[in-house]
Amino acid sequence: MPTIKKIGVIGAGQMGSGIAHVCALSGYDVIISDIKEDVLQKALAGIARNMDRQIQKGKLSEDAKQAALARISTGTDLSVFADADLVIEAATENEALKRDILKKLVPNLKADALIATNTSSISITRLAASTDRPSKFLGMHFMNPVPVMQLVELIRGIATDEETFSTIKELTAAIGKTAAVSEDFPAFIVNRILLPMINEAVYTLYEGVGGVEAIDTALKLGANHPMGPLELADFIGLDTCLAVMQVLYEGLADSKYRPCPLLVKYVEAGWIGRKVGRGFYDYSKNPPVPTR
Repeated sequence: MPTIKKIGVIGAGQMGSGIAHVCALSGYDVIISDIKEDVLQKALAGIARNMDRQIQKGKLSEDAKQAALARISTGTDLSVFADADLVIEAATENEALKRDILKKLVPNLKADALIATNTSSISITRLAASTDRPSKFLGMHFMNPVPVMQLVELIRGIATDEETFSTIKELTAAIGKTAAVSEDFPAFIVNRILLPMINEAVYTLYEGVGGVEAIDTALKLGANHPMGPLELADFIGLDTCLAVMQVLYEGLADSKYRPCPLLVKYVEAGWIGRKVGRGFYDYSKNPPVPTR
């Protein structure tokens, strides 16, 4: 069985940074790659801040933080992954972009390196076909925020071999996460259930059944959800929510997965949630206020 010592992460956004965070804390050497140096530096600063929060909560020591940060290196070229044992792709949820990255990644890898993708909805089999090693390719869907959330969905492509699956399942446990195994169907388990609920909440707003605050309050107090569905959509990113719904709608050819026109309109307007300061809530206010 392959031994994982060095892990590469493609993408220094929220998901990529979180994956690097938990892997480094678990004792693995980590390389993060992104196309811009300033994005990489921002990611390192964010990882350090998140570790500081863990220290404040008594979950981490200063020595452990410094040791983990020392295990993280960065680079703007895919050649930094030449000696990686596993590379996890964590780019934006766009199939064409992911396939392009994977094709460019392959020439930079050693022959026995494994590849995982953090896609939340796209076919693992199709993404694997963009590489020279479909048998060594697996879906490894982390939840957001990665340092906090316990679950990782593991998804085999049609060609994924048992050795690759077993190696990644052991790694998942080694970084303190719990694996849920999903078949390679659109959006897997979590988003197959969660995103239609969010989309229905947007329809509820669109049809005037309730306002933003009423919908979120109803689900928080009536279903004991820690966060209302529209607040959660803003947290995930409305662009990501729309991308997943489009995968479901196109992949399953069922009208119940049709993205709500209001969700489409918000994404077209650039109102995609917390990361830009506006979605179903206006985050320039303290506390945030509903925009409808």
